[in-house]
Amino acid sequence: MDFLTLLLPTFIWFVIVASFIHLIRLDYWWIRIWDFPHLQLGVLALVGLVAWIFLGENNGWSDALMPVGLSAALLYQAWLIYPYTPLHAKQVHRIFRKAGEETNDKATIRLMIANVYMYNTRTPDVCQLIKRYKPDVFLILEGNKAWADALESVQEEYPFRLLHPLENTYGMLFYSRLPLQNAELRFLIQDDIPSIYGQIKLPSEQLIHFYGVHPMPPSPTEHYRSTERDAELLLVGKEARQQKGPVIVAGDLNDVAWSHTTRLFQRISGLLDPRVGRGLFSTFHARYFFLRWPLDHVFVSHHFRLRYLKRLPNCGSDHFPILVDLTYAPDPARAVDIPQPEGDDVQETNETIREAS
Repeated sequence: MDFLTLLLPTFIWFVIVASFIHLIRLDYWWIRIWDFPHLQLGVLALVGLVAWIFLGENNGWSDALMPVGLSAALLYQAWLIYPYTPLHAKQVHRIFRKAGEETNDKATIRLMIANVYMYNTRTPDVCQLIKRYKPDVFLILEGNKAWADALESVQEEYPFRLLHPLENTYGMLFYSRLPLQNAELRFLIQDDIPSIYGQIKLPSEQLIHFYGVHPMPPSPTEHYRSTERDAELLLVGKEARQQKGPVIVAGDLNDVAWSHTTRLFQRISGLLDPRVGRGLFSTFHARYFFLRWPLDHVFVSHHFRLRYLKRLPNCGSDHFPILVDLTYAPDPARAVDIPQPEGDDVQETNETIREAS
């Protein structure tokens, strides 16, 4: 019993502190890493609360605070996850086809995002996914020369390409069967971390501003702070808001959908998340179901409606690929749903970019 008396309070206070430590607005990796596992922390808070009911003791004010802290943690995690459940209103509305009505394929784009894990050797599996789902455009992250060579088997159908293989796990390989205009490789914050920009031309002649991103995460093996990641996302967000036409931002953001940075990115960019009201579509870690959260994202402007969103089967990577079908169907009434900056959002954005530059 002495062991349980020591272990249970330690577990409970760990869950409580881990649940709220990310609210400290410091960019060190050992704080920012707690942005990620809120679904897991919610489960642990529930386990701790049940354990306290059956095994807990009330020998003072600190013991009495434990169920209060666990309940607050559980409610907080539920609040963070709630937007990614069917109970929440959808940010991107679905487009439905009426009986006998033809789909407007000329205004639809199918996009696939795949962080393939550079050391992964299951290249035929990824090629098979491309052949099966036939995306109009696909973005390969962590692509090195070996991956670029392997994808030559499918590139005949994708005459428009922007390829920048790297051996540092940040290579980008972008393929499109649709015409590209003004396509460019960019290094927004760090000299060895590329991103891409280009205008994709739909068969309807509509141009789409496309941004592909993969910033470096805060972690003990990557970067000691999150500022560079945050600054890259916010730079793209500021630029996206200035665009007059439809915008898609996609990639491995190395950040979760519910984090302060991603929510700030949405308010700065004015972009919408197709997952809201539909599900988490967690893409990482593909091998460990108990350590899984949404790292790979597709954000879109209000011009789009959703036809299809799916997490694809794993192909040997630590990430699942994501496939999305979007139809350009602008509705002036939807402009009121565009996220707007709040409070000191603009000041925080500019300070973050300045600190990382």
